[in-house]
Amino acid sequence: MSIREVTRDLVSIPSHEDETAAGDYVESWLERETDADVRRDAVGNVIARRGSGESSLALVGHHDVVAPDESQVAEDGTEYCLEERDGRLYGRGTADMKGAVAAAMRAFADADPAGELVFASFVGEEVGGVGARHAIDEGFAPDYAVVGEGSTGYSSPGVTDVAVAHKGRRGSTITAVGSAAHASEAEAGENAIYRATDAVDVVRDLEPPTVEVAGERLEGSVVVTEIEGGTAWNVVPDRCELTVDERTVPGERASLERVEEISGVEWTVDQDLPPMQCEDAAFAERVLEAADAAQPESPDLVTKPHATDAGWLSEAGTECVVCGPAEPGEAHTADESVSIEILECCYETYRAIASNWPR
Repeated sequence: MSIREVTRDLVSIPSHEDETAAGDYVESWLERETDADVRRDAVGNVIARRGSGESSLALVGHHDVVAPDESQVAEDGTEYCLEERDGRLYGRGTADMKGAVAAAMRAFADADPAGELVFASFVGEEVGGVGARHAIDEGFAPDYAVVGEGSTGYSSPGVTDVAVAHKGRRGSTITAVGSAAHASEAEAGENAIYRATDAVDVVRDLEPPTVEVAGERLEGSVVVTEIEGGTAWNVVPDRCELTVDERTVPGERASLERVEEISGVEWTVDQDLPPMQCEDAAFAERVLEAADAAQPESPDLVTKPHATDAGWLSEAGTECVVCGPAEPGEAHTADESVSIEILECCYETYRAIASNWPR
């Protein structure tokens, strides 16, 4: 089956609420098309292995998607719609990231592995890396990984680059607690909103860390994005909550814990998606060489602003790069699409690196 056919099949299977059917397809395809050891773990990840050697390389993706737009679902609700026009496939998951999964499946089947070659398609990437974290907890630990998230169009339009670092995301809540009183006797209470605004001042004064990677400046950020507090117009509020969105970079974090120096203020981390940075320059260069040979234009080593499962793998000790067909602005949209030509480019890149690393 061609990459286009595998992509069409996989995209048509709904997987925004339940990834089971999409995982069934990936598992059965690998069992039919390869002689690999194919396994399905307790949460639904599909992991296959072939070849042997001291070094292992994984081709990594995910088969869950975000909820589709109404226009992306067939009238009977049993399938996602998929349309092909002007050299592109349109539909939920084409870019993020069933197209890349299809290219990795085909490359996994066709490669002549230089060491142990691993294929992994995870569940739950869109909800915090559920599948990747489970796999890591269960011992999933390849030496190297190419994660097929989007890296096309970063250096130039239509060029599939190799991302050697990306930001993470830490989402947190600042809770200010006071004591209620009638607003006509404000001095009898402790205004939680005032304490919260003091915390906002601390956040605004923070200097988010920055790092230099691949000649690019990767900048973190810290932003207060929501505020909720108070119960009535004539009551001094006894509670106020702030939501903070923080984009993290490899290395240091912004010192948000400083807000807890304010009386009555607590800081709680709700989500922490780790950043990624490839520390093995030789691996990154070999993937770049494979990507260069697979396309007419010259790709670059770049950085990526979005968190991916590469962050969890990198945190666990796997050297990762991100290389995939999705272009900026394609994922999670009502007209999501992927270039068939770029899918072929990614296939050639994955197959080449699988056959030649660590030779």
